[in-house]
Amino acid sequence: MDRRQVIAAAVTGLVTAPALIRSAHATDKVQLLLNWYLYGEHAPFFLGKKLGLFEKEGIDLTIMEGRGSGVTLQAVGAKSTQFGYADMSAVIRAGIRGAPVVSTGVLLQKNPASAMGFAEKNIRTANDLKGKTVATTPGDALSQVWPAFLRKANLRDSDVRLLQGDAQTKLNAVISGQADVLLGFSHDQSMKLKDATGKAVFPIMFSDYGLNAVATGIIAHRDTLTGSPDLVRRFMRAATLSAEAAEKAPAAAADAMLEADSKAGKKDTLTEGFEISTKLYRVTPDQRPFHTNPDAVKDTVELLVEYGGLDPAARERLASFFTTDFLPGKATN
Repeated sequence: MDRRQVIAAAVTGLVTAPALIRSAHATDKVQLLLNWYLYGEHAPFFLGKKLGLFEKEGIDLTIMEGRGSGVTLQAVGAKSTQFGYADMSAVIRAGIRGAPVVSTGVLLQKNPASAMGFAEKNIRTANDLKGKTVATTPGDALSQVWPAFLRKANLRDSDVRLLQGDAQTKLNAVISGQADVLLGFSHDQSMKLKDATGKAVFPIMFSDYGLNAVATGIIAHRDTLTGSPDLVRRFMRAATLSAEAAEKAPAAAADAMLEADSKAGKKDTLTEGFEISTKLYRVTPDQRPFHTNPDAVKDTVELLVEYGGLDPAARERLASFFTTDFLPGKATN
């Protein structure tokens, strides 16, 4: 294995984040800007890097933490990074406004969005949120689908109080009792709360209220798809193989993350969070990671139009939001 270390990387002033050292033998230097601070869902990319799956495809991969899907979309749209990892709802909203960004593969076919708090507070249903304080991060994927959740759950904006802040502020607000719940992913922030306090966390899943939009996946600029199609195919092949390898060895995937950044979390909860995310990979058993279908994207658009204020014109533009043309075929073993 090549020697690895954590280095600093910047995306045109938008993001400063840790990254992995590049392999000396790769031919294409590629950046992947994640959607958020490191958490278990990201483990496959680190394991694929460590196992040389990207290097085998001629890709010298640098992985960078993100600061929200919106920031990642901006960076990819500005061609500051070749690939991003972002929520599909954010991709659709940006796409209808003209952003030249396309999803090339959705990893989470089931949505992990939730409102979560400590189990001891006994907040178990949407109705229990009335009168409570909810910590949110403006512009992130969760805040964009929050209005749709309220409407699905027959709640009004005035039924809750919002406390806004960045990722750490949300966590601190729940830990300190300033907020009752935070908007987060069931496999991410729940693990961070558990790490910090040792307390059990209960997520109110948006999907239980009819909001099962496809979630996070790889994005790229349209110019990258047309100008470097072979690179996109190689990247998606390596990413797919990385996800499949991580499913088989979740603890090894967590170790790979921690080798890249020792501050990524604790091995037990990183592994637990990743294993939760793998349950969201597919709708049918034979579905390979990153493979989605037009019906799933169509359903996501319908939810956003009906409950999230998305321009109805999005219904006629499904093909502009995503493509499956660069994904590998069925597994051969």
